[in-house]
Amino acid sequence: MPEGDTVWRTARHLDQALSGHLLLESDIRVPAFATVDLAGLRVVGTVARGKHLLTRIGDRTEPGSGPAVTLHTHLKMEGSWHLYRKGGRWRRPGHQARVVLRTEGWTAVGFSLGVTEVIDRDEETHVVGHLGPDLLGADWDLDEAVRRLGSRPDRAIGEALLDQRNLAGIGNMYKSELCFLLGVQPWLPVRDAPDLPKLAARGKVVLESNKNRGAQTTTGDTRRGRQLWVYRRDGQPCRRCGSPIKIATRGPGEAAGGSVGAGQEADRRRESYWCPHCQPSREQSDARVC
Repeated sequence: MPEGDTVWRTARHLDQALSGHLLLESDIRVPAFATVDLAGLRVVGTVARGKHLLTRIGDRTEPGSGPAVTLHTHLKMEGSWHLYRKGGRWRRPGHQARVVLRTEGWTAVGFSLGVTEVIDRDEETHVVGHLGPDLLGADWDLDEAVRRLGSRPDRAIGEALLDQRNLAGIGNMYKSELCFLLGVQPWLPVRDAPDLPKLAARGKVVLESNKNRGAQTTTGDTRRGRQLWVYRRDGQPCRRCGSPIKIATRGPGEAAGGSVGAGQEADRRRESYWCPHCQPSREQSDARVC
């Protein structure tokens, strides 16, 4: 599933291409909204809220502009938005298209979107109101994010990070990377995490630093193969200590877990990557102290 910075960048591209322009054509290829026609309405803008995309269409302040609605989409695991100039060839098969929006200058196509719905503008809170502080949003509140992360102390820190009700924008890659940077294993109970404010603040820093570039990095090195500390590097040497990176697959509810919350793939088992030396267990940490 794309991370919050990828979704933020998608929103920015859609916003830059479509905002202020009239829709000449709209084609929503999901049964519940297949008859909805947005042609003739002006695109107000697109914003990201965590991993959700809100494309606002129609403006009540403009006479005769029609209804003010929001196209709510979510990429989930396979989704993506593409922008094409007139006559541009689609880079994915047409049968995967869920939304087509065409203006004079651009055609925006949403492929394999996990969520596609058209809602009244006043109903946006029903689809994103449950989210915690957005790491890339104007509502970011470190204290509130920390409070939410700590609200279930027996929960695994990795699952707490993935729960979008705590803080919005962290996916599986950043979960593994942030746990490495804090020096904790992903299934350590929240109550034993050494510094939740530092963890949440570091999350914001890495997403902010990556939101304007395609090559995500947590190491500070954008060269291919050097961007990440542990994620998808199982069996490879740790960049700090040389120990082999390990991988574990744990589902929600295993080892101090719990449900992952609204907006997550609750039945999907998630891979965690970690360095056994740089991220010791509680028992190992206690032994070192002793």
